[in-house]
Amino acid sequence: MQIVLILHSLFRWAVLIFGLWTLVNALTGFFSKRTFSSNDNRSNLLFMISCDIQLLIGLILYFFNGWFERLKDLGNNMKDANSRFFTMEHMSVLIIAWVLVHIGRASVKKAQTDPAKHKRMLIFFGIALLLIFISIPWPFRQLIERPYFRWFN
Repeated sequence: MQIVLILHSLFRWAVLIFGLWTLVNALTGFFSKRTFSSNDNRSNLLFMISCDIQLLIGLILYFFNGWFERLKDLGNNMKDANSRFFTMEHMSVLIIAWVLVHIGRASVKKAQTDPAKHKRMLIFFGIALLLIFISIPWPFRQLIERPYFRWFN
């Protein structure tokens, strides 16, 4: 499980890089009114794929690393900030972000005009990326902190 945990910790950087790339493409495309390009499509596809892989790794950790078992004692679990975050909040918010990424990808593909595609990218992927950022246990977040690179600590 330690290897899976390290992968989950490291792979968040791929999610963040592809998410930021997608958001920059959406912002520049929307404000400059440029044509929706293969680069725009590629960025949001890679963002979606990286979110899919990260979710899969996270679910493996959730079910095989003891977090799911903590739901049996939900009352006490909710009193502890660390347990509550990893048992409920982290997973729930990131699944919502994952759903937004998938809905956003489908919505962008269905949009008829380039401005609509960029606007949908901006809305769906922007909200998803915000949810991802607030759900990561950054080292500066007391009680739930984790290192930037797990194997270095």
